[in-house]
Amino acid sequence: MWHETPSFEERMTTARTFRVFPGEGVHSDQLADLVLRLERIGYRGDYSFEVFNDDYQQLPLETVAERARKSATRKLGPFQVSEIGLGCMNLSHAYGAPVSEAQAEKVLLTALDAGVTFFDTAALYGFSANETLVGKVLKPHRQKIILASKCGMTGVDVNGDGKLVRVIDGRPETIRKTCEEALKRLQTDVIDLYYLHRWDKKVPIEDSVGALSDLVRQGKIQSIGLSEVSASTLRKAHAVHPITAVQTEYSLWTRNPEIAVLQACKELGTTFVAFSPVARGFLCGELDLNSFDAKDIRKGMPRFTPENYAANFKLFAPYNRLAQEAGCSPAQLALAWLLHKDTHIVPIPGTTSVSHLHDDIGASDVKLSTDLIAKLDALINEKTVQGSRYNAQSNSEVDTENFA
Repeated sequence: MWHETPSFEERMTTARTFRVFPGEGVHSDQLADLVLRLERIGYRGDYSFEVFNDDYQQLPLETVAERARKSATRKLGPFQVSEIGLGCMNLSHAYGAPVSEAQAEKVLLTALDAGVTFFDTAALYGFSANETLVGKVLKPHRQKIILASKCGMTGVDVNGDGKLVRVIDGRPETIRKTCEEALKRLQTDVIDLYYLHRWDKKVPIEDSVGALSDLVRQGKIQSIGLSEVSASTLRKAHAVHPITAVQTEYSLWTRNPEIAVLQACKELGTTFVAFSPVARGFLCGELDLNSFDAKDIRKGMPRFTPENYAANFKLFAPYNRLAQEAGCSPAQLALAWLLHKDTHIVPIPGTTSVSHLHDDIGASDVKLSTDLIAKLDALINEKTVQGSRYNAQSNSEVDTENFA
């Protein structure tokens, strides 16, 4: 057992070198947990600490930090997941041509090896190709991960010409059919978290959630999520069946969840899963709009028109200075900001790059002062960003609150 006399807090204020010796039966994950606890009580560079293994050999600080990162988890309904998950959409969909299967596999397995345990896909992504990819690559590791997917918005051959188009359909029979297809593509007997990707406004939310609750009772899914919904819709759905997670865009430049749904999630014990946490690449560095692929969804987003992007990019230089102040990359700063917002928030950045993946995961190590967070909040917010996050059509399809 650890001997905590005096307390961690007392020892941190009375000694400049903090030594930790394991006793009988202490394992590496507990060492990692200790590091996190030290950081959470305010450990900073004014002190030093040394951690020893069971053989009383001092562990390199890099090893301790890596173990700490892998052990950092957050609650997601009945599950504990890595505090940064992986959004898998980019591998098959949305930001240009899909990467090769070999590259996609490399990204997925690197994430797994780095301690990511929460993987997010959907029937829509690549018109089912992403579910197929994730199922194939992660099937051997199924017991190590929490797997999320989505229904209610899929590719449908509406004209009978073999061309799939995106259709929102939340009817119970469609939800059941989509789930059966997803189970096969994902090569699993059960989906841990199954979202309604969009609320089909032609179908009462209670009916769609009722169909999902039937799938829980049948053992085909373990928990239910919603995406891009308002606090009001969340509460109606939660009255039918507990909602494990709400997934909506949230970042420094998209603050809509702060209107109501973040607080509703906290009150209901619902985890908030933040997609596009680095603002669709905006918070990573300068983008070349002319290089966007013809199928890049940002081409249809108002914030990425040349005029709006130029106005918004004026925010990046001062933002980058704050990242330098924090000692991290711009992407890490965006993710760390979310992690510091509240413990019921789990960001799921997506990437096709292994180097970007490592950079994203490194955000777990970034500690932000209240002063720096205040500077970020004042710099980039709903009043300083120019352009709507979606065009008129996409805005009509979501149920999220909007600022007046």
